[in-house]
Amino acid sequence: MAVTTGSMTDEQRKSVALESLKAFDSGGTTSTGGSILDLFADDAEVFFPKWGIAAGKESVGKLFSDVGSTLKEIKHDYATINWIFSGSDMVVAEGTNRGEHRDGPWRADEPGWGAGRWCDVFEIRDFLIQRVFIYFDPDYAGRDTDRYPWLAER
Repeated sequence: MAVTTGSMTDEQRKSVALESLKAFDSGGTTSTGGSILDLFADDAEVFFPKWGIAAGKESVGKLFSDVGSTLKEIKHDYATINWIFSGSDMVVAEGTNRGEHRDGPWRADEPGWGAGRWCDVFEIRDFLIQRVFIYFDPDYAGRDTDRYPWLAER
């Protein structure tokens, strides 16, 4: 178990989480010019749908590289993110995004059943992301419709 060296406020945890989203949108570069991986603890865990759990910075870097290589552009809608604080190290962010995947563009609510809505559950301690589990539909371009009869009817 790691020793806690400093307490954090909810706003400080939110700023770390927001910086990670902005860095992902900027191709992995933080607002200070550093790497997105600088925001993560050495033993951090990240879950991404259809990828699994990355454990440790090297694995997290591989996950981000794999996912990032499929994206031409991504932009989270920062102004409309819903932030939920637990009174502990946990922060939940729920929002929308848009961009272009190698399979095509996407935007939240275009169509309403498509990609663009997400929810991330962060654990942030000592100004580093210890854990983030990312929940959303990774079918950015909405091509996976054959397996869902209700989509074929539209």
